[in-house]
Amino acid sequence: MEQELKLAEFKALYKAWKTSVPWLNHLLLGLLVWLEQKLIDQRVKTEVDEAIKEWETLLPPPPSPVYTETPSKTSTSLLDMRLTAPWYDPADDGLEGR
Repeated sequence: MEQELKLAEFKALYKAWKTSVPWLNHLLLGLLVWLEQKLIDQRVKTEVDEAIKEWETLLPPPPSPVYTETPSKTSTSLLDMRLTAPWYDPADDGLEGR
């Protein structure tokens, strides 16, 4: 696997710091590639997090569910409990009489 630099800033650093010692150049290149990858990952993470925050501010808040309790037709001690969406109308599905 050959290492190469992607950003111009790191290429310029490598050219400026390059020596006549091959093993030192290889060590320097490895360090710069590692730092460059960490920098790219951090930039991407920051951009994505900012985009998600911006997108979330554009969305309306989710509606709250509606909780209802009605006396049960089959038992005197238990209640029928229902958790529904605010736009749900029980008269539309024919289950109102249950």
